[in-house]
Amino acid sequence: MEIDLSFTYIAVIFALGFIGSFISGMLGVGGSIIKYPMLLYIPPLFGLAAFTAHEVSGISAVQVFFASIAGVWAYRKSGLLNKDLIIYMGASILIGSFIGSYGSGFLSEDAVNIVYGLLAVIAAVMMFIPRKTVEDASVITFNKALASSLALIVGIGSGIVGAAGGFLLVPIMLTVLKIPTRVTIATSLAITFISSIGGSVGKLMTGQVEYWPAFLMIIASIIAAPLGAKAGQKMNIKILQALLAILIGATAIKIWVDILL
Repeated sequence: MEIDLSFTYIAVIFALGFIGSFISGMLGVGGSIIKYPMLLYIPPLFGLAAFTAHEVSGISAVQVFFASIAGVWAYRKSGLLNKDLIIYMGASILIGSFIGSYGSGFLSEDAVNIVYGLLAVIAAVMMFIPRKTVEDASVITFNKALASSLALIVGIGSGIVGAAGGFLLVPIMLTVLKIPTRVTIATSLAITFISSIGGSVGKLMTGQVEYWPAFLMIIASIIAAPLGAKAGQKMNIKILQALLAILIGATAIKIWVDILL
């Protein structure tokens, strides 16, 4: 694809990166769940050339890498980054993402879409399960074996579909591991960053990254993700949970509509 230096192209791609990364930083998800459909469907509405699914997944993977770094940096002094969770879940999700991204080469496109659809439905259901958790970030205990195992599974699944897995990590940490919401949002960004390393390397090695739009979105993400993270720290926890549930639920519906129609 040739480099498009038109104002419309630069403005649209930058805006998509900014909006997606702001939501990413605010909700603790890597952002590919938001940016993938935006990149796929919005540019043609402005008369721009449409990206292929491979190009979108490549741009998203690299951009999520930078968005999650920027988001984690914004949380660095918040006291909400749990090192034990990052070590146990981060190591497992990195291994899983490599296994999934390698194994995806043996799956058909329909099979990959079905895996994505199943993961999104599971995440959406988990977000709506009522839970009784004390939002106390000072004392956090969790089952390390369970956390590592779930992160490995998320890594494999997200590696297959080319996402960093943040949209699955958040409901798992909230519902299964009973981690406080604000700690979950901050810590999941750090784990998503680790997961995105494997995805970014794989996409770059296989030539799936369009560098110019990726550059525009990276600049947008470096600006927007910290702003989103700061907004998330000030928002009401119930509103954050509702936004997460709506976002994941809507994505699950969209994926299955695409698969079945």
